[in-house]
Amino acid sequence: MTQIVPLSKETHRELKIDARASAAYGDNRHFVQVIVNEFPHLLVHYPILFGKEADTGQFFCGAMLGFIEGENQFLEDWQRDAQFYRPLSLQREPFYAQGPELAIDLDHPRVAAAEGKPLFSAQGEPSRYLQSIIWAFQDLVPGIERTRIFIARLLELELIEPIDIEVEFEDGTLRKCEGLYTVNQDTLSRLPDAVVVELFRRGYLTLIQLMIASLKQVREMARVKNARLLERTAALAVTPGAAAR
Repeated sequence: MTQIVPLSKETHRELKIDARASAAYGDNRHFVQVIVNEFPHLLVHYPILFGKEADTGQFFCGAMLGFIEGENQFLEDWQRDAQFYRPLSLQREPFYAQGPELAIDLDHPRVAAAEGKPLFSAQGEPSRYLQSIIWAFQDLVPGIERTRIFIARLLELELIEPIDIEVEFEDGTLRKCEGLYTVNQDTLSRLPDAVVVELFRRGYLTLIQLMIASLKQVREMARVKNARLLERTAALAVTPGAAAR
């Protein structure tokens, strides 16, 4: 259920938001929508790929956070380090844009009466937290449109192709991520010079290069997951006598 209403400093003066990263608040997602403005931040940790909306079939850009549904390998990093980049689509919850104004979902579990970060000061001014949300939407709103146009141009040039990600882990499990897409590098290399110049001038060539470079993070995610699996295996292998000591 949602109860989305315009944000009001009069009505919501005492409202507080629990902004912490938590699975209980929906942060345990393995793939989240992102905008092109975020690519330079995302590249450091996450594979940047394309996904498709289940109901419309429309493409969107997304950051891969895990190998299976409900798995976010970065959740502990977000909880431990506030500077670790978290995609804007998660940062902005429980807020929405309604034209030029902000709205809030009062039924969202982050909304709390007594805990969390205040939205307004005693004088009714936006708090530092609310100001960060306002800045996030200043990126998100135009970024969503810019991302849509970017994807549309890549589709026109037939630059989007499926990618199957298959990884085998130390515990013997095999994970195959399907329904994801990336840039077709063969088609990219055959584009006419005039089109390449156009992509460069529009900033699209940089975005494409960032997406391609981010694919190396799939291997890094697998390495980290394997390391954690080995740690758990080692912990289980401790004998009762050794544990008692």
